[in-house]
Amino acid sequence: MIKHFENDCQSVPANLLISMGIILITLAFGTGSYFNTSFFKSIDYFFYDQFMKCSVAGEPSDKIRIIDIDEVSLSAVGQWPWPRYRLAQLVEAVSDMQPKAMGLDIILSEPDRVSLENIQRQFKEDFDLNLGFTGVPLSLRDNDGYLAHVFKKTGIVGAKYFYFDYFNKESICNHNPFEIRDRSGLLRLHQATGVLCNTDQIENKLAFTGFMNNRRDEDGILRQSPLLIEFQGDIFPNLALATFLKAHGITQGQVLKGLYGLYLEAGQYKIPVTPNGYVQMRFSGPATRDHKFISAVDILNNNVPQADIRDKIIFIGSSAVGLNDIHHTIFDSQFPGVEIHAVILDNIYKNRMIIRPIRERAIVLVGCLITGMLMAFLFFKPAGPKTLFFATLIWVCVVFIATGLAYNKLSVFISPGMPVLMAVVLFTFFSYARFVQARRASFMWFKRLANSQQLTMEAMVSMVETRDPETGQHIKRTQHYALALAKYLKETGKFPELLTDDYIATLFLSVPLHDIGKVGIPDNILLKPGKLTDEEFELMKRHASYGKDTIEKTAKKIKGDNYLKMGAEIAGSHHEKWDGNGYPTGLVGEEIPLSGRIMAISDVYDALISRRCYKPPFPHEKSMQIIREGRGSLFDPVIVDAFFEIEPEIKIIAGKFKD
Repeated sequence: MIKHFENDCQSVPANLLISMGIILITLAFGTGSYFNTSFFKSIDYFFYDQFMKCSVAGEPSDKIRIIDIDEVSLSAVGQWPWPRYRLAQLVEAVSDMQPKAMGLDIILSEPDRVSLENIQRQFKEDFDLNLGFTGVPLSLRDNDGYLAHVFKKTGIVGAKYFYFDYFNKESICNHNPFEIRDRSGLLRLHQATGVLCNTDQIENKLAFTGFMNNRRDEDGILRQSPLLIEFQGDIFPNLALATFLKAHGITQGQVLKGLYGLYLEAGQYKIPVTPNGYVQMRFSGPATRDHKFISAVDILNNNVPQADIRDKIIFIGSSAVGLNDIHHTIFDSQFPGVEIHAVILDNIYKNRMIIRPIRERAIVLVGCLITGMLMAFLFFKPAGPKTLFFATLIWVCVVFIATGLAYNKLSVFISPGMPVLMAVVLFTFFSYARFVQARRASFMWFKRLANSQQLTMEAMVSMVETRDPETGQHIKRTQHYALALAKYLKETGKFPELLTDDYIATLFLSVPLHDIGKVGIPDNILLKPGKLTDEEFELMKRHASYGKDTIEKTAKKIKGDNYLKMGAEIAGSHHEKWDGNGYPTGLVGEEIPLSGRIMAISDVYDALISRRCYKPPFPHEKSMQIIREGRGSLFDPVIVDAFFEIEPEIKIIAGKFKD
């Protein structure tokens, strides 16, 4: 039967609402992922990070070394900035060990203040003194000139920093030895408007340079780095790429379109890039785990074997926190900027760059649409709860396995976040919809059962009406008197432990049974037109006990609370009196059930205003006066007071259901 009601509940409007819900959820997830809104981007970041953490790290590249101006070096040699001749000594010492190429992750944008020439110039300007130095070679009087000479001799790749805020537009350090062309027509690089360079003296001696810009994602974590930036119509490489190209003698590169997206072809290497020129870096762990760091002081003290440097690509920079070149990655909150270049180079050599396909958003959108259609099919089939759950679980696993394999085997990242989250949301939505449908089915079944009970009760009451035709409208009036009285008592805070909404609803259903016991009274007494004798009245009083006993027998067959129990209560107590002089048991005061006290005043008032075979109808005013006189003797005073408070409503009910 319940299954039948469930089918009844799946009406066209309900299915239409559910279909609209599916469409809205699918569109919300699909368009959100396609347009890459902040919320959906954060979901992508989460899965991107989890995939990276779960991927196999592999062996670190042995082709890269980092010369670190670390805390130990700063403590031994002196605070930063070092004199340029000291930096020149470091670069020269590394160069003497024959590295494949060197990249300097430091910009020297101001002249060296401890250079002797600069000291002489400063004293002349400040104090008008001409300082002289003896025994100092000419090459060491100008630290910047000396460093520039070393840079030229060693062929080190210098650094620069691009601006995007229209600052320093007229800079002259726009020399670019690398020719990189966009052959795909899809490259949309960031357009730099200014550049921070080394001093002119140093910049003019650098044959190779690369920028050192980095950019964190919205959540403050570094996952990608710009590989190419456009400035004044030319495409410039970052420091890692410039050092790599210099190491391999490559001066030309071109951006082409491949199966998954764009890539930079440089010699035999193919480096995946995004349309805006970024590379998605694959980190293998915290800083210093994958790459060998050599302290700068060990180089200066000649404590490093030449084999550690020879034919390696060297990056010179600093991991010292005080120099503020620190980045937050998914593995480490203090990842040195110099190691970012090493990560990029390691990814290039091991072909481990993460690829985000150009059509990734379209793929995710299609995934969302498939998820929506699949879940809709499972819901409308209809599938049971277990089938829906396991089908959702299988689909989520399929999405995870497919995207996981693409990541681990092809280094292609397609976010599973939207289809997976959408499947979970739709499953929750469908479960709630099923719950609502089941509740509605239960409600409909209960309503039909209640209607059946009401019909049964009306059939029982009709038996009384066949014996006593004066009870017809009396039942309806007393029902509504009792309902109005109970509601008012509840609103005014009376009997709060009893007067709940369920109690009042049950009271309304039970009132018609109050005189059901009259079926056991003989006709000559029940229909007698005159006053009853004492013996006849004693027999008439038995109708209360008859009704109570009859209803209780039936109520015992039904488990739990039901309206028949209250019906028995009302039938047996509605003739009890507040002072204990009522019948059938002579209950006193609050010993009388509340339902009986409410029914008593409702029954008496209606009997007073109605025509009976033994009396004419009394006017309303006289009837109310009789009720008032019975306060505290016949009726509960609290209920009498409430009855008078709702007197206008009582009159309306009496007029509405006239005989």
